[in-house]
Amino acid sequence: MSNHPTAGELASALKARKVSSVELVEDAIARIETADASINAVVVRDFDNARAQARAADAAIASGETGPLLGVPVTVKEAFDVAGLPTTWGLPSVWEAVAEEDAVVVTRLKRAGAVVLGKTNVPTMLADWQCANPLYGETSNPWRSALTPGGSSGGGAAALAAGFVSLEYGSDLAASLRAPASFCGVYAHKPTRGLVPPRGFAPPGAPRGPIASTIDLSALGPMARSAADLELALAVTAGPDTPDDLAWRLDLPPARKGKLEDYRVLVLDEHPAIPTSRAVRDAIEQRAQALTRAGCAVARSSPLAPDLLEISVLFVELLLSQFSADSSDEAFAQAREEADRLGANADPLAAAGVRAWALSHRAWVRDDRRRLGVAIRWRQLFETVDVVLCPAMPTNAFPRQSPEQHRGVLDVDGRAMPYDAQPLWAAVATVTGQPSTVVPLGLDGAGLPVGAQVIGPYLEDLTALRFAQLMEQAFGGFIPPSP
Repeated sequence: MSNHPTAGELASALKARKVSSVELVEDAIARIETADASINAVVVRDFDNARAQARAADAAIASGETGPLLGVPVTVKEAFDVAGLPTTWGLPSVWEAVAEEDAVVVTRLKRAGAVVLGKTNVPTMLADWQCANPLYGETSNPWRSALTPGGSSGGGAAALAAGFVSLEYGSDLAASLRAPASFCGVYAHKPTRGLVPPRGFAPPGAPRGPIASTIDLSALGPMARSAADLELALAVTAGPDTPDDLAWRLDLPPARKGKLEDYRVLVLDEHPAIPTSRAVRDAIEQRAQALTRAGCAVARSSPLAPDLLEISVLFVELLLSQFSADSSDEAFAQAREEADRLGANADPLAAAGVRAWALSHRAWVRDDRRRLGVAIRWRQLFETVDVVLCPAMPTNAFPRQSPEQHRGVLDVDGRAMPYDAQPLWAAVATVTGQPSTVVPLGLDGAGLPVGAQVIGPYLEDLTALRFAQLMEQAFGGFIPPSP
């Protein structure tokens, strides 16, 4: 096996008794203890329990038991509950908040045989596209230590790129899977909204119980070094949780096409609200040309495509109105006054950000109806194309900065872009819950990874994942960082 094997390769080697789970776990622990001091990816370590799980996995394999991930070492994002470990979301005040039971995702990974080594770093309250908090410190990008690995699932992407594990589970509300995957050159899948149950994924102090509340726009999904591993992880974690499992079962439709040349692809590389870096656009263009040569029907525009500016405005209003629910009455009243002062000529995105903090339920319902209109446009578009290929983020990895430095603007090829506008490409798939798979496209001129997202039809996750696998087979995928 290579120094960066996939989870599928490890599972096959374990089943064939070419390696033991104990050996894989000890190797992963040694890698983390040797290299993670300079990366700081795996911040909650449960190595003794992992060793015990590995011994149990080897005994199970010896007795003839099987499982999709039996004996494979994995990590999960710090925000997931793992019994006996703290769930802090980067808040020092709750570092003793030890989880009493596993999140549903963790339970299902373990049921599939995975060995959980520990949990990976996040920004405070998962609220940044960098990865730092006052409890666990800052995570660096394995490609270049001065760069961010992205956020909020940044520790997991760094752990994958560094070769610590082959599989990680994270979350995505505002590019939290897709930014780190793109910045670190790995794969990630944001499933159709609601496909993976969120119970056990909640900030400290939120109610725990047999029924979980859902967070609008949010999705839980896997990260890996191959597209096939994403499908493997999704298969063992997706499906209804209580009480929905009393009435329904998951049965995803198969991928639309089995051959790369049969896919109809819409390529988008310009966004009306934000600049997109030349490095990202060049990588998208090169892949579009490669797909054309491979026989795909590649289009650069479609009259059926949803309006990206409208999606951006909806995203800002729906996202920030959630945050405003936790603001004080005084802050809400101040936001109402500021919203009332908006003029007719206000910038639509800036105005959406102001309105969102004081959004009434009446206005939210209207936004939700507009969201339905966007979903209808997607449905019409996907009658003519199979997938949409577009940037996951407007730039590749940028230098790590303090909050005081980065809360202003980012430089995008000499153009200033508001720092908080970074997830607007990701929002294309977020507002209506479309599945989105991030794929590495190779390295830019500076030797840094560039990623793109493959957006699929609603509930057709396997179409996006299959297209990602076919591109990996045809053009290559994950590239390990240079030492």
